[in-house]
Amino acid sequence: MEKDHFAVRADGYDTTDYRLKYVEEMARSILDTVPLTKEMVLMDFGAGTGLLTERIAPYVGRIIAVDISPSMIEQLEQKRETLPCELETLQMDLCQEPFPSEKVDGIVSTMTLHHIEDVPTLFRRFRQTMKPGAFLALCDIDSEDGTFHTLDTGVKHFGFDRKEIMQWCEEAGFVDVRCSDSTVIVKPHGEYPAFFLSGRAPGGKLR
Repeated sequence: MEKDHFAVRADGYDTTDYRLKYVEEMARSILDTVPLTKEMVLMDFGAGTGLLTERIAPYVGRIIAVDISPSMIEQLEQKRETLPCELETLQMDLCQEPFPSEKVDGIVSTMTLHHIEDVPTLFRRFRQTMKPGAFLALCDIDSEDGTFHTLDTGVKHFGFDRKEIMQWCEEAGFVDVRCSDSTVIVKPHGEYPAFFLSGRAPGGKLR
């Protein structure tokens, strides 16, 4: 398995003020855009310790939380009893391993794409596990100079160009693809704008 880049950070991951702030704002970008229902099953890709899962859980029936890091999944499992929805956790590398066979109503993610080397292929794989009309709702950082990360956490991209990532999404077969401002992540050494990317699998409508 690939090195667990978050093993030494998992215990204190939920206590960083700037991280709590940007996850809250990214979650709001999703909740303000996507009509969620308690009948929905969502995948939280790169769920980590469950910061996004916690904020989405009151509005859906079940979340499949996926992360490559065993230490992060361990932290998320400790929150299971407090979540107001069903939770399934999967510690796996979805870029290498088969996706779950269950089709989902939507895929959400925050600050994970820049850890993925081949994002266009990931988008195509997302499409294969989504129901007709299912939504994609992702947040990540805009192109930056490489200073956002100060530790080795397996970074593959220094953010993204919005037009390019929208093109990847459309080429994977998503429709109604949009990209807008989500938040600005403020760190002691700089400020980093982040975007909200949304799209929909064709062949149906959101509930």
